[in-house]
Amino acid sequence: MRTTFDALGSLLAGFDVPAADDDTASQRRSYRSIFISDLHLGTAGCQAGPLLEFLKAHPSDHLYLVGDIIDGWQLRKRWYWPQSHNDVVQKLLRRARKGCRVVYVPGNHDEFARQFAGHRFGGIEVAQEAVHVTATGQRLWVVHGDYFDGVVQCARWLAHVGDTLYEFTLRLNRHLNHLRGRLGLPYWSLSAYLKHKVKKALNYVTDFERAVAHEARRRGHQGVVCGHIHRAEMRDIEGVLYCNDGDWVESRTALVEHHDGRLELVHWEPAAPGRATGHPALVEAA
Repeated sequence: MRTTFDALGSLLAGFDVPAADDDTASQRRSYRSIFISDLHLGTAGCQAGPLLEFLKAHPSDHLYLVGDIIDGWQLRKRWYWPQSHNDVVQKLLRRARKGCRVVYVPGNHDEFARQFAGHRFGGIEVAQEAVHVTATGQRLWVVHGDYFDGVVQCARWLAHVGDTLYEFTLRLNRHLNHLRGRLGLPYWSLSAYLKHKVKKALNYVTDFERAVAHEARRRGHQGVVCGHIHRAEMRDIEGVLYCNDGDWVESRTALVEHHDGRLELVHWEPAAPGRATGHPALVEAA
């Protein structure tokens, strides 16, 4: 049976697989830094196509992979690795080969990669955490965030149950949005709706955000970039800039740093019929 180490093997194998150079595409917008997380490669919910569009359209000097890049939890249950997921891996490796600094900070779903912290694979740095200094000198602590999740740390069995329920919700959501698409209606997230309706879920998110921000301040950083909870957000928490870059399962969001040091959350709109590529839009404040 395949293991999560095979997923890492697939990532490394991608380094030697030749692929067409797509970085000469026109109408690209360069950023100084890009932060993405929660891709969940290895699951049907991963929006690999839009992610590739986004990466092709936006070169950067720095690229931070902020955890849950490969979903080892789901790969243990069922092997799912289509060509589009290989394409994402090849794109990341090609990015590193062309001079972009790519830093991979594993999360709880790809915790198998944490044992490789301090090593490089195909030019990609693996680290338990990182510190990014913006063009304006702002120090941002980069961490996935699962260490601040009491469910993950104290009741892993409950976290796995929740993950199974989340996958079920995503499958139901895909069928629902397929029907909505046929009716000409826009994409709608069932799981996001449920999270916003459940008071305990909102309290959990608030507690998580504060805990991460407080730890960043304790460590002497001006801000923090994390993922884990699949909720894109950028706001001040008691003098600390809290940034969550969202996910590439539902929200298709990323945190970007412009060359002048300005930080911004963007949402990627996939290519519409008749248009060659997608386009970014600002994420509205939650």
